[in-house]
Amino acid sequence: MRRRLSLTWILIAIVALGACATKVERIETDEVRDLSGQWNDTDSRLVSEEMIADVLSRPWRTEFVNEHGEMPTVIVGGIRNLSQEHINVNTFVRDMERALINSGQVSFVASSEERGEIRGERLDQDLHAREDTRKPMGQEIGADFMLKGEINTIIDKEGKRQIRYYQVDLTLISLADNRKVWVGQKKIKKFVTKPSLRP
Repeated sequence: MRRRLSLTWILIAIVALGACATKVERIETDEVRDLSGQWNDTDSRLVSEEMIADVLSRPWRTEFVNEHGEMPTVIVGGIRNLSQEHINVNTFVRDMERALINSGQVSFVASSEERGEIRGERLDQDLHAREDTRKPMGQEIGADFMLKGEINTIIDKEGKRQIRYYQVDLTLISLADNRKVWVGQKKIKKFVTKPSLRP
């Protein structure tokens, strides 16, 4: 009888441990699954794609091509996270860069951080690379426009219910004369119900 009882407890313990084990399921990268209701990869991708499609459809680009006879060159500047939660702004910036570059409608130059690394490599080449393979200084292409923006949130909650409102504002600015040639805005609103909520 004791042996049977011990065996029963062992089986219960094994089942309980198995239930607590981590389960991993691979899903498609474009599959939408909201777990927390907070900003996620789907929001980043959808907002960037929609806003870049909008900026490229506006008159500034055609006007520039007509005046200069070439595609405009764009750089992404600072995107500030002014929300109440941690948002990986770098992922959002990369999504925008990808959408801009892949559109084939603008040229794109490296960010200030990336340029610093590239300039360091050129300096190193000046000292160590063969003359016929060196890349000279002073040959960079300057950007014509800078894309800047911010992400804001408003959270309204009562008990176990919460509305999370996100607003992304982007501005495209001419570097030649500081004109704002495009202002875009995207809003996302999520209704979240959870057993316990954190802001």
